[in-house]
Amino acid sequence: MALRHAVLAALLDGEYSGYQLAKTFDVSLSNFWYAVPQQLYAELAKLEREGLIAGRQVIQRDRPNKRLFTVTDAGLAELAAFTATPSKPSSIREDLLVMVQAVDRLDPAPVIVQLEERAVMAAAKVEIFDRMLQRLRGELDEETFLREGDRIGPYLTCLRGRRFEQENREWCERVAALLRARAPLPG
Repeated sequence: MALRHAVLAALLDGEYSGYQLAKTFDVSLSNFWYAVPQQLYAELAKLEREGLIAGRQVIQRDRPNKRLFTVTDAGLAELAAFTATPSKPSSIREDLLVMVQAVDRLDPAPVIVQLEERAVMAAAKVEIFDRMLQRLRGELDEETFLREGDRIGPYLTCLRGRRFEQENREWCERVAALLRARAPLPG
């Protein structure tokens, strides 16, 4: 997947400025695609030049003017072509896993600390996903929303992000506990 497809998918929900798109990426797309604001602004310019998005200038008082972007029919066609292309399975590239792989020959203490820190971060992300899921479904329970909701794509990706972070938290906690239990007693 290229950044272009993630940007086009994000713009399906409406008209966004570059700043709003960066916030959207930070909150709802960061579980499967990461991009810094500079990359997003460059991609917006490229997509507009290619006719995949349309931008319009909004004049503001007491603030700099801004551009708002929407997906064009050509952008929808690009997304349709992308979704028809077979996706490649993802793989894990994770420094922490390399550390755990090597822990048998090293002092486990720094690895345990990092595992515990990562578990705390994952737990915080689970809470963020829970709030996002609640906001997306509103007053509906999950099964009703999944059957009847207008746009379930963002909800489904949030569910995947939540599960990913929940599994990260559980794995980190378990591995830290195992390594701590196996560590030789001091003295």
